[in-house]
Parts: sequence; structure tokens; C-alpha cells
Amino acid sequence: MFLHLYCSIDINASIALFHLQVIADNVGDNVGDIAGMGSDLFGSFAESSCAALVVASISSFGTTHDFTAMCFPLLISSMGIIVCLITTLFATDFYEITEVSQIEPTLKRQLLISTALMTLGILLVCYLAVPDTFTIYNLGNTPKEVKWWHLFFCVAVGLWAGLIIGYTTEYFTSNAYSPVRDVADSCRTGAATNVIFGLALGYKSVIIPIFAIAVAIYVSFALAVFYGIAVAALGMLSTIATGLAIDAYGPISDNAGGIAEMAGMSHHIRERTDALDAAGNTTAAIGKGFAIGSAALVSLALFGAYVSRASLQSVDVLSAKVFIGLIVGAMLPYWFSAMTMKSVGKAALSMVEEVRRQFNTIPGLMDGINDPDYATCVKISTDASIKEMIPPGALVMITPLVVGILFGVETLAGLLAGALVSGVQIAISASNTGGAWDNAKKYIEAGASEHARSLGPKGSDAHKAAVIGDTVGDPLKDTSGPSLNILIKLMAVESLVFAPFFAAHGGWLFKI
Repeated sequence: MFLHLYCSIDINASIALFHLQVIADNVGDNVGDIAGMGSDLFGSFAESSCAALVVASISSFGTTHDFTAMCFPLLISSMGIIVCLITTLFATDFYEITEVSQIEPTLKRQLLISTALMTLGILLVCYLAVPDTFTIYNLGNTPKEVKWWHLFFCVAVGLWAGLIIGYTTEYFTSNAYSPVRDVADSCRTGAATNVIFGLALGYKSVIIPIFAIAVAIYVSFALAVFYGIAVAALGMLSTIATGLAIDAYGPISDNAGGIAEMAGMSHHIRERTDALDAAGNTTAAIGKGFAIGSAALVSLALFGAYVSRASLQSVDVLSAKVFIGLIVGAMLPYWFSAMTMKSVGKAALSMVEEVRRQFNTIPGLMDGINDPDYATCVKISTDASIKEMIPPGALVMITPLVVGILFGVETLAGLLAGALVSGVQIAISASNTGGAWDNAKKYIEAGASEHARSLGPKGSDAHKAAVIGDTVGDPLKDTSGPSLNILIKLMAVESLVFAPFFAAHGGWLFKI
């Protein structure tokens, strides 16, 4: 986002300032698209494993001390590592890429191959590690008899739901398909229509992923109650190694292109890195889709574990205690998103003011004689990233404690459910809207088709409108959207940890 604001200052910015932009872009890609996304998916993986192990501990696995069956969630993860290692061979050894047009299909094929192989691996693990019949306890002490093949379908439905979410995300964010091209075409009439079309695309992109998540939840719950939901989340994340590999592909290619341009390498090298980067833009959006879908299932699994630890027999939405928590919980993602969006805006404002100060106070900067003050710009970004995240973090950490202590476990259950339902919708919409605006701008810049050339080139009115949309979309897809995953997961984890305390000592206001 900062880069677009830089460019709005003077289109003839110096080479030194261009170097600053490339360095900042490379660092930002590494922090956001690799470290950030990796930690998010790792958190989902760890939390879904914990949720599955907690629910399994009160099943017949725990009472009979069946260690192999208790470790079933960990065996799924182990099988996923083996499958993903095998999957890499299909891109590096079995198929040779000879044309630019083969890059993106090869990357997407990796996801499909890993999903198909993982389905067979899950079948093998379920057959060997899980007893023919076992008992899972649902919401208190209600027993549910489960067969080994029930668990296979639970994991498999989560696995294939993840694939559907990934491909749907790709359809709505790739400039190879009509949704993004419609957004790009709307730039003909200015930034306002671009924003309208982008928001409409984001809202529409929620439909199929939510249906996929709903089917996965219903099937897994019907077969193995909350344990089924926990292992379905693990199934969605079981191909995480392949997902992270294709997610990191875009930032790595983008960084290589920036370095090539800074080094003054030949135009042919830059064309190749641009082709790799274009394919990586789409695969990065697929990774965000996986993160959001898995966060929904993980949060629901943690919710089930919380209900079990809090000794709740049911969660009745017709109860006033539950409903007030439900409606407040649905509000929290909006409050949280408002905080993160404003934080990005404040940091961007500080950055623009600093860049303008340097233009006015450093002699010869525009002529390339003197270098910009890189350290100050980097300090503004890093300081803002830490300081501005304190209020949103406090909101996530304090809310479950306040609600649990003052209103009790039933209201807290409603709060978690409301935050989950609302947060998933906003996260998918924000991520896909931002991704569509980003790729609409790149579609115009690339000029790879007659339609794209009619909108360009760089600097045209349509391109300026696309840059505005991309600037608005960056905090949506890179800050608010992905961070909502943390909101719904962390609140559920914290509630799970304090559930026995809330059950014994919570609800002070209702007791008074």
C-alpha cells in the first residue's frame, strides 16, 4: 500500500527512491505472505490438533488408554508430510515446464495431486490406527458410537472442502477469469465503480466457500460429533506443506524480479520473473482461502472442546444469556477490522509525510545524487506494526475474560459462536476483494490481451483507478482479512483454557 502512495507523490521519482520501494516490497512480502501466512496456518494446525486430542481424551480412546488411536490426529499430520514430499516430485521431476502458460496450471495441479494422494493416505491411517468401533462423548456425557470409516469420511470431507475453497478463491481473484476482468473493465469509468465492483465480487465470493464449510461441518458432526469436526480441520490442513510452497512461490518470484530490476539485468530475465510472479499472485490467494476455511473448522472444534470442558449440556440460542453473547460476538469482527484498517491508514499517513519531508529537505534526492533515509522509513513501518496492534490484541485477549467472569459460560459460548459466524464471512470477503483489486491492476499493467491493452497502459485513467482500488484493497487482503483468523481462533483457545474457572466462578452479574 505504501508503494502506491509513494508513486502518487511524483511519477518521476529517483532511482534511489525506486530502490527503497523494491527493498520495502521485498521485506513486506517476506513478513506478510511467508512468515505471517506460515504462522497463521501453523497456529491452525496446532490448535486443531489440540482440539482433537482434548475431545479424544474423554472418548473411549482415553478411558482404554489406546495410545495409537489417541495419536490419530498426529498420524494425519505425519502422513501429510510424506504425501507433500511425494507431490513435489510431480513439479520437479515428472513434468517439465517448457512454456509460460504451463506455470500456473502446474502449481494448481500440485494442490489437486496432494489432495488425491492424501485421500488414499488417510484411508490407510484410519484402517490401521483406529479401532473398528469406539465411543465419542458429545456435549457432556451423551455417547456416540463411531466406526473407523466414519473418521475417514470426516477427514476426507475437510480435505476436499479445502480444495473447493482454494479453487473458488482462485476463480474470484485470478485475472484469467471473468470476475477480475469485470473489475478491471469497471475502471474505465473511474475509481468509484472499481470499488463498487470489487466489493460486490468479495461479497459474492463468500457463497461457495461457506457452503463447502457447511457441508464439511454437517457431515463430520453427524459421523463423529465435535471430534469429527476437529479431524476435518486437520484434513483441510493436512496438505499444508504443498499449500505453503505454492503460497510462497509468488513472493519469492516477486522478490527475484525486484532484485533483477535493481541490478539492471537483461529484459529477458525480468520477463521470466514477471511470468513467475503472475502465477504466484493467484496461488497466494489460494493460501489465504485455506487459512480462512481451516480457521472456521478449527474454531468450531475448539468451541466443542470448550463446551465439553465447561460441562454445558446444550447451547440454546433462544436463551437470553446466549443470545446477547451471540449478537455481541457477531459485532467483534467489525470492531477488530475497524481497528486494523485505521492502523494501516495511520501508518501510511506517517510514511507519506516522511517521504515528502525527505523530498523537501534532502538536496539532490530527485536527481539521484543523494540516497533517501531508508532507516527512518523502515522504522515507521516496524514501529507501527507493533504499536498499532496493541489495541486489537487487547480486544481479543480481554473480551473472553470479561464475558466469562461477568456473564458466565453460556454467554461466552454465544460470543464465540457469533464471532465465528461473522468473522469467517468478513475474512473471506475482505481477502478476495483485495486480491481481485490487486490482480485487476496487474491485468491492466501487463496488457497481455486486447481487452487489457484497451484499458492501459500505465498512467492511463483506468490504470489510476485500478491503483486506487489496489491501495484500498491492500489493508483488506493483507491485514484485516487474515487477522480475523487469529481473532476467532485465539478467543476460542483462551475460552477453552479458562473454561473450568468460568464454570465454577463466572457469571457474577447474573448471580447478583
